[in-house]
Amino acid sequence: MRRIAPDRDQLLGIIAEVFREHGYEGASLALIGEATGLGKGSLYHFFPGGKEEMARAVIAHIDGWFEDNVFAPMRDGADPLAGIEHMFLATDSYFHSGRRVCLIGAFALDESRDLFAGQIGSYFGRWVVHLAGALERSGHPQGEAAELAEEAVAAIQGALTLARAANDLDVFSRALHRLRMRLVLPAKI
Repeated sequence: MRRIAPDRDQLLGIIAEVFREHGYEGASLALIGEATGLGKGSLYHFFPGGKEEMARAVIAHIDGWFEDNVFAPMRDGADPLAGIEHMFLATDSYFHSGRRVCLIGAFALDESRDLFAGQIGSYFGRWVVHLAGALERSGHPQGEAAELAEEAVAAIQGALTLARAANDLDVFSRALHRLRMRLVLPAKI
């Protein structure tokens, strides 16, 4: 019986999980092939640039998800507080309430960081900028909004790491709760 190849989104999701589990350096083509069910020839057909192209495509795929589900609602929504709340819900869902590592954050800490510095910087930079914009539109002064946004993104990333290190997923949930309270309270005028 002939095996049906996964579509590109499925393929990128599978490859992302291999990178999450083994890191960029540890994710060999053999491991990626085993996880996807594709041989090296098929993998090179989809990704002629090999593992680096796979990682770039995975980062772009994750970035696209965040653009659609986190950044756009904060940037484009009529109600900035609803956009921020949507960010919290989408972030909690994406990271499986702290069970899933932030792969882009992991790449930022990995030895491969320089390969993907532009994509990594863009992802985190846009998150901070769009959150700061929503905070400013909700009444926070510009400088305070930028500081709060940077603090929030750092806290989310730190909470993911701490939840895994402590083997306590409630760390992530508690961190999101505290951030929610800090960001959605009316700004001092």
